[in-house]
This record gives sequence, structure tokens and C-alpha cells, in this order.
Amino acid sequence: MTAKSSWIDADRRTDFEVRISGYMWMEALMTKKQKKVLYRIIIAAVVMVVLQFVPVQGYLRFALYLIPYFIIGYDILRKAALGIAHGEVFDENFLMAVATVGAMLLGVYNEANGMEGEFAEGVAVMLFYQIGELFQAVAVGKSRRNISALMDIRPDYANVEDESGKLMQVDPDDVEVGTVIIVQPGEKIPIDGVIVEGNSTLNTSALTGESVPRDAGLGEEVISGCVNLSGLLKIRTTKEFGESTVSKILDLVENSSMKKARTENFITKFARYYTPAVCYSALALAVLPSVINLLMGNPANWNTWVIRALTFLVISCPCALVISIPLSFFGGIGGASSCGILVKGSNYLEALARTKYVVFDKTGTLTRGVFQVTEVCAAPAFVDSVGENAGNLLLELAACAESYSSHPISKSLREAYGSEIHASRVSDVEEIGGHGVLAVVDGKKVAAGNGRLMEKLGLSQAAAENTRERKNTGTIVHVAVDGGYAGCILISDVVKDQSAEAIAALKAEGVRKTVMLTGDSHAVAERVAAQLKLDEVKSELLPGDKVNAVEELLTQKSPKEMLAFVGDGINDAPVLSRADIGVAMGALGSDAAIEAADIVLMDDNPMKLALAMRISRKCLRIVYENIVFALAVKAVCLALGAVGIANMWIAIFADVGVMVLAVLNAIRCLKVKKELA
Repeated sequence: MTAKSSWIDADRRTDFEVRISGYMWMEALMTKKQKKVLYRIIIAAVVMVVLQFVPVQGYLRFALYLIPYFIIGYDILRKAALGIAHGEVFDENFLMAVATVGAMLLGVYNEANGMEGEFAEGVAVMLFYQIGELFQAVAVGKSRRNISALMDIRPDYANVEDESGKLMQVDPDDVEVGTVIIVQPGEKIPIDGVIVEGNSTLNTSALTGESVPRDAGLGEEVISGCVNLSGLLKIRTTKEFGESTVSKILDLVENSSMKKARTENFITKFARYYTPAVCYSALALAVLPSVINLLMGNPANWNTWVIRALTFLVISCPCALVISIPLSFFGGIGGASSCGILVKGSNYLEALARTKYVVFDKTGTLTRGVFQVTEVCAAPAFVDSVGENAGNLLLELAACAESYSSHPISKSLREAYGSEIHASRVSDVEEIGGHGVLAVVDGKKVAAGNGRLMEKLGLSQAAAENTRERKNTGTIVHVAVDGGYAGCILISDVVKDQSAEAIAALKAEGVRKTVMLTGDSHAVAERVAAQLKLDEVKSELLPGDKVNAVEELLTQKSPKEMLAFVGDGINDAPVLSRADIGVAMGALGSDAAIEAADIVLMDDNPMKLALAMRISRKCLRIVYENIVFALAVKAVCLALGAVGIANMWIAIFADVGVMVLAVLNAIRCLKVKKELA
């Protein structure tokens, strides 16, 4: 096995931009350690071929074959010895050491009895095993480099100005919050912050998988990992490097291998019992038939049965399974990351394939979350008290009351008002979850929120009368001033262009039921549900009600079926945690999303969920293909080896050949974007 290492810290080679073919291409993908193994393989193979034409016999022939044997196998023998010393006997190194040492000793026995020793077969087993291990190491390295290239967002430095105004490159870890950093065209933004000077276009493809850049200007928040394409930017940092988006994403990807899928855990347990079982079976095959022959008065034929036992050991090595299964999930997670889909572990990737229920939040998930004020409806009593300017005043008071909220509806009210709101005008702000906000604006007590807030204030009848003749095609924000009903503001949200297609794609992937949960009004929720052809919709829900709704859905499904909740990851953290799979959508720059969700979709495209499910199904299909193929070939070859039909060369194919084919198949998991996106 190759040693486990960090995905992000894996060896990267960005200097190779030329086309290299054949041996040079293979060498270009290797680390120094892997190149040394390649050179040993070449030298050992050349020496072994030359020895085929050297006319020597007996112990001299054995001594000469020990040269290529130790060149290619000294590290395997060393690992086997260390494993025995540490009490970890039954691994692939032990199997290879026993099989090849046994073959070499049998060769000595044959030479001593006038027969040709099988030294070449012993060296060949070790040689081809090393070739397979090298191939596997290069394949894993290539996968890691692909992921590193796709997720190559870790900044190497941050630019700060010294006292003389000269730029200095410093370690991002050393930059304190509030420091102004300079990001020049072509550089990555190293730390989250706010632009204090300059305008530019940012490339977010490493984070979202999308190639379309976005503009950023003065006062806008920017996140680490984006590439500055045009103008020079000065950014005041708002977080430490360790808390920035880039660090959180890299930590997520790096640690995703710690959460194993059930299939991976099964293979680990399988290998734990399988390896000792085949070792004891090989020992029994080497000893019992000969002992029985002796008891029956027949020749023992120790040589024949020991050779069969050694062949049995070589065939039994479970490398194909132990290597290819984790590599398949590794490739699936890497391929998903290239599309802007971050999966926190292979267990979640596996669970996606069994998802039959998908529950959506509405705002920002199925709809754009970009609200616009479409109508201001002042109540007659309010018009009578303030005059013809009632509509403008109503909007102004609502915008001031909502000025401290980050909710999209609050933002739309401020944008519709259009003027700067001074903090001195607003005081005693109280936000009531699922209802609205209370505040004092210019000395007036203002309440802005939904119908439940008006009911709490005893103004539900006045609110109902003011909206009775109007078509509720959007979200209604009711406003009360000094205890009296002042009117309402109609705000509309727009369904995303891809939402209907995404729902249809999920149904095509086998999702049985799609549900939308929203705190919005019943009329608005029903309109969106009908437009998207959702199976079920529940509206006017408080945050706690959403958890209860998910709990109810969880009782309806079978234990083998999975339920996924898709939200914006900020206000839906409790529901994301309660669902079998929590999916945060449009989470670019959202710390809450990255922490609360199991799967993070880095942009606002709901089609990415269907794509994630297709990646999951493809990955699992490849995993099962490798399991069935490896076990079937090994079962047949083990049976043939036990009865003496399979020789060492067939054993080499059953071990190294199956491993190489399984690894090649596993690498297909990386090829996601071109085939599925």
C-alpha cells in the first residue's frame, strides 16, 4: 500500500505544459521516489532477461538470480519483516515475501535434485508486483494532482505595503484582521475582505466550477481563492487566513477521506479477515495433502503442493480491492469538486445514490432570492393622516426598520428606498424570528413583517382588508406605525431558470418525492410549486416548523432510502443537520454553509444537485464493478491454483493484472465534467 497523505499537500507539477509521450510521459507524472522504483524495475528486468542466456546451473545460478530479486524486492522484504516485528503480519507485503522467497528456495531444491529451478518465476512475481504498485501510485498521484489543479486555490502570499509604500510579500497566516492587502492582476485573493479601493473582474471557477467571471467594486465583499483578472484591488481583511473561505474549503476537501463509505468499511473488514484466512489455507494446502499421501503410503510430493500453495498466496493478494475502492471514491469526490460540488466524505457520496426524497428551501434555492418591490399599498387611514406622500413614507419607514437585517427582503426594501439610512434614525431594533422586525424610526414605533406579526399586534383584520382585493403574486410585508396599520409592500421573487429542469432531472435520477418548505405565504408557495411541478409544498413555516416537517418525512421513508435537504446554509442550519444529507446551495463565501452541510454546491445552480447524484451513481457503479470483477477472477484463479492448473504466471495476472485493470476503471470516476456536466 502507498502511505496515506494529504490531498492538498500532494506533489504538484504545474511546470509541465508540453506534450510528453511514452516512457517520458510516465516519468513526468512521477515523484523522485517513484522514479527510483521505475529505474529498479528496468534494471531488474534487464538483468533477469540477460540471465536467461547465461549458461550456468546450481548454486551459482541461484546467486545470480538473487541480484535482480534483491534489486526489485528488498523494500517489500523489509516491509514484511517490519510488519512481523510490529505484530501486523498479514498484509500484501507478507504475501509477496512468502510467495517469492518460497519460490526461490524451491528453485534451490530443484537444482539440487537435477531439475531446473524456478528462479525466474520468483523474480517475475516480485517484478510485476512492483510494476502494479508503481502504476497504482502514479494513478493516485495523477488523481491528486488533478484535484490539486482544480482546487489550487491556496494562496502562497499576501501583498502588504510597508512604511515607505513598497510592496512586501508576507505569509497569509501573519496578516491580521483589518490589514489592507493589495491584490494585483493575475493574483489570487489570499484572505476574505472588503474592497476599499479599485474595481476588477474576478474568476471564481476554482470555487464554483463556473467559467463566467463576475465584477467587483468598492465596498463589495470578496472571498479568498478568487483570481483577480484585471484591475488592482486594495482589500481590508475581515477574517484571519485560517478562518477564510479558502482555508475552510481546503480543510473540507483534505478531511473528506476520513469519512468512509459503507463499501470502504466493508472492504477494510473484509481484508482484515480475508488475508489471514488465505494464509492459513495456503499453509494447509502445502502440508495436508503431503501428510495424507504419507499416511496412505504414497509419495508425499512436497514440491508439488508447496508450489501450489505459493501460487495460491500470490493469487490471493487483495490489492485490487484495497486500492481501487478508495481510489474510486477519491476520484468521485475529486471529479465533483471540479464542478463546484464539495462532498465532505465518501459516505455522503454513497448516500446520494440512495436519495429518494429531496426537500428544498424556496428563497435562494429554487428562486433567485433577488426580491424587488413591485407595489406599495398604503392603508386609507394612513393616507388620511400623512397625505399624498403616504406611499413613499411607508416605504421609507419599512426600509429604516429593516436596515439592520441581512434578509433578502430587507435588502430589497432598502434598494427600493434608494437613499442612505443614517443609524441615528433607528433604535430599539428587535427581530422576531418568523414574524418580522420591530424598531423605533424617527421616534415612531414601526413594525414590519408578515401576517403573523400583524396578528400578534392585533392588526390582522386591517391587514386582511388592505390585501383582500389584491392578487398575492409575491411576498407581502405589512407595516404598522405607532400601533396603527399603515399598509403593505408587495415584493416578488423570481424562480431560477434552471429550477424546473433540475426538478425534472432529479425525477429522472430516481427521486421519488420533491418537497418545498418555505416561510412565505401560501399563495406564493403554491404558485412556485405549480410552476416547478413539485410533489408537495408546505408554506408559512417557522424555522422550527421546517425541522418538524423534515422529521415527518423521515418517518415516511424506508431505512435504506435517504432524504436530502437543500437550503442556503445560513438560516437552515438546523434542518441541514437533521436531514440524512444536508446540501447547501449557493454557498460561495458562506461559513455557515460549509460548516453545517454535508455537501456544498458552490454556486446557485440547482442542476448541480442532479449532477452530484449522477456522479454518485457512476462512482458506485464503478466500485461494484471492481468488487465483482476482482472477487470473480480471484475465486476462479484460486480454485485453479489449488488443483494445480494455474501456474505462477496466471497468479501474476490474478494479482497484478486485476489490480491494474481495477485501478484503470477507478480512474474513470475523475472524468465527470466532460461526460456529465
